[in-house]
Amino acid sequence: MNAERKLDPVIRKDVEDELCWDPDLNAGNISVSVHDGVVSLAGYVTSYAQKYEAERDVKRVVGVVGVANDLEVRIAAIDQRPDPEIAHDAVMALRTQLPLSADNFKVMTSDGWITLEGKVEWNYQKERAESAVRSVRGAKGVINMVEVHPKLNPEAIKKKIEEALRRSAEVDAGKIEVEAHDSSVILKGVVHSWHERTEAERAAWAAPGVRKVEDRITIRP
Repeated sequence: MNAERKLDPVIRKDVEDELCWDPDLNAGNISVSVHDGVVSLAGYVTSYAQKYEAERDVKRVVGVVGVANDLEVRIAAIDQRPDPEIAHDAVMALRTQLPLSADNFKVMTSDGWITLEGKVEWNYQKERAESAVRSVRGAKGVINMVEVHPKLNPEAIKKKIEEALRRSAEVDAGKIEVEAHDSSVILKGVVHSWHERTEAERAAWAAPGVRKVEDRITIRP
C-alpha cells in the first residue's frame, strides 16, 4: 500500500529547506509555490549554474512530481563579459572535459547565451558538454542542439537499458518497462519519487545511440 501523498504546504516547506541547505544558493532571492505536487520557482539567481542547481535541489525532494523553473539569471556587473570571451572559455571547458570528442562540438554565443551544436555517438557526451559550459562565468543559459547518432540496433539498446536498471540500487527495475524504436526509447511504469524517475531516465539516456527518451513513468509517492 502506497504512503499517503504529501500535502502541498509540506512539499513547499521541504523545498524551501532544501534550497536553504544548499551553500551555493541565496535562497532568500527564490520564492516557491506548489500546486498538486508541481513546484514553481520564481525570483533570481546570479548565474546559470545556480539556476540549474536550484532545479536539482527541488527534484530531490520527496513528493515533487514536476518543476517549473522561472528563475531569472541576473549576472552581476563584475561577471558580465563579452560573447567572444564566453565562447573562448566554453571551448576550453569542452577540451578539458571531453578531450577526445571536443572537436565534434561547435560553440556559439549571443547575449551571454551559449549554443552547442555538433554530432556525437553517446548521449552522455551531449550531457557532459552542457555540464562543461554551464559554469562558464558570464553565461546566462545553454541551448544544447547537439545531435546523437546511434550505432546500435533497438533490441541491443533495450537490453543495455534493462541491464543498467537492474544494476541500479536506486530504481525498482521490476516496475519499469522499456521500449526501443530505432534510436528512441519509451519508459513506462510506476515509481515512488521524482529522483527514482530521474535515475531511470538517466539510465536510458546513458545507452549508446539513444537520441530520444519519452518518459511516461508515473510518480506515486
